[in-house]
Amino acid sequence: MNTAPAPDDKPQWLDDEEQRIWRSYVHATTLLEDHLDRQLQRDAGMPHIYYGLLVGLAEAPQRRLRMTELAMRAKITRSRLSHAIARLERNGWVRREDCTDDKRGQFAVLTDPGLEMLRDAAPGHVWAVRNAVFDRLTPEQQKSLGEIMQIVAEGLQPNEAGADLPWLR
Repeated sequence: MNTAPAPDDKPQWLDDEEQRIWRSYVHATTLLEDHLDRQLQRDAGMPHIYYGLLVGLAEAPQRRLRMTELAMRAKITRSRLSHAIARLERNGWVRREDCTDDKRGQFAVLTDPGLEMLRDAAPGHVWAVRNAVFDRLTPEQQKSLGEIMQIVAEGLQPNEAGADLPWLR
């Protein structure tokens, strides 16, 4: 990952085309997140981030993950995860279990009602994703989008010791 410029370095401003691309990206991702959030709120009574947490647990062995691992996968702070898990617990979709080998650690576990909720919510969510993204792109554009997003994600994923990571806060 590139380091920040020195305070006395002059900025390399975006040219008109880069500015257009950047603003299109921000506009589209903001609209997409809002679209998916509204669809899940309407159809499943949960925000998009909660749906992602349930998916992460459903895909994990025994439908359980350490809270730190779940926060890392969701790219959220431990505080935000704790709040989300508390809400999911109140709905009966998740439960917490203490770690037997680490007294400070906890697992989040997807319950049977949580799995059922996820199965009920998935068709509408997949339709919303397909309608908003994949049905609008050619197969070549889909491939390019995947490649581009992978490059961006790899460039932003910190791997140095001491990195300021949300799930460590």
